[in-house]
Amino acid sequence: MAAHDAVTRLAQDRVDHRFKGLPPDAEGLTVGELAAERRSLFTGGFTTPVLALSAEALAHNLALMERYSTEHGLAFAPHGKTTLAPQLFERQLDHGAWGITAAVPTQVRVYRAFGVRRIFLANEVVDAAALRWIAGELAADPDFQLITYVDSVRGVELMDAALRGAGAGRPLDVVIELGVAGGRTGVRTEAESLALAEAVAATGTLRLVGVACYEAEVPQADGEKVRAWLRRLTALAAELDKAGHFAGVAEIVVSAGGSAWFDAVAEVFAELPPLSAPVLKLLRSGAYVTHDDGQYRRKTPFNRHPEEGALQPAFRLWAQVVSQPEPGRAYLNAGKRDAAYDLDLPEAQVVRSGRDGSLRPAEGLKITALADQHAFVEMAEGAELEVGDWVGLGLSHPCTVFDKWQLIPLAEADGTVTDYIRTFF
Repeated sequence: MAAHDAVTRLAQDRVDHRFKGLPPDAEGLTVGELAAERRSLFTGGFTTPVLALSAEALAHNLALMERYSTEHGLAFAPHGKTTLAPQLFERQLDHGAWGITAAVPTQVRVYRAFGVRRIFLANEVVDAAALRWIAGELAADPDFQLITYVDSVRGVELMDAALRGAGAGRPLDVVIELGVAGGRTGVRTEAESLALAEAVAATGTLRLVGVACYEAEVPQADGEKVRAWLRRLTALAAELDKAGHFAGVAEIVVSAGGSAWFDAVAEVFAELPPLSAPVLKLLRSGAYVTHDDGQYRRKTPFNRHPEEGALQPAFRLWAQVVSQPEPGRAYLNAGKRDAAYDLDLPEAQVVRSGRDGSLRPAEGLKITALADQHAFVEMAEGAELEVGDWVGLGLSHPCTVFDKWQLIPLAEADGTVTDYIRTFF
């Protein structure tokens, strides 16, 4: 299935009760028909709470990371589990992405349904049913490329058995994941890595093509520790190459990179010596696409390198004041079912008057807690707020925002909604 055709068909879906926040009077319209009406987020019948994506910030972030990866000699496979939104995958690929990263096989199935041809699966897959499906996808499409992790000899045994049982004709490309003690997955030592490479070579169903890590798992991570860890990864690639474990591959994959340390990845990967084949230096940052007003606002590498640009937060959750039962306290109609709360609570940023639609900064307003469907607002002395006002909230951690919304309005700065972004969680 052609990727663009599959994405285009999303506009044929009907608007109904499945999609919260959308105008009730749009029931029965196709998504494309509703988008063509270019309704205002504020006066076009949308109900609160409603999450919106900034069209301008999204375009800016896509262009910035395309430029950044190109200038630093990095291939880019942004992590798609952040959004699980094929329309955004298409835009990322149009902005030069090598492919899209996945975390689990169910995400790979979504990617394939929308025609993604290159997928980096950043996990070891030992599920026989998933491996049989992967073998079928590889057999059916010679242009499909999937790379996945190995991090144990037992995992290699299980993968080999499942692929043999499926009659796999093409070997499955794998990279050894190097993990850090006290961190998450991945082999802990270089000796284990060499033994794992031997196990892969003995299978016939798997082909070792490189190494990978996730540098944010380094305990008490700072620039020095992260760069040291990344140099262990590049040294491992060189060691495996010297031992002949990449013989015959067209390119050697070296991959890392979340959204907090991609500057260190760029620096260390630039130091890689020549290997026996060209090296695909693959960055996997995903949260950049919307950035945020919390975790990544604090941690983005662009804070350390402002001369290279700045990402812009693209999310804003609009909620309405529904109660002011006592002085200094108000309640909004958005809560845990609408906003991320695993890293930071939402941040009150702007108030839109329920009387005349005027905007003002959300001065003296602080979100102190979330219930399932309410946000608790603490009001400083002199703060202005009344029932019916809309409050625009900045959010932290896009990965746990997207999964709460199935269809998200894409709005221009004046509130005009130009499209709707479908997610598949």
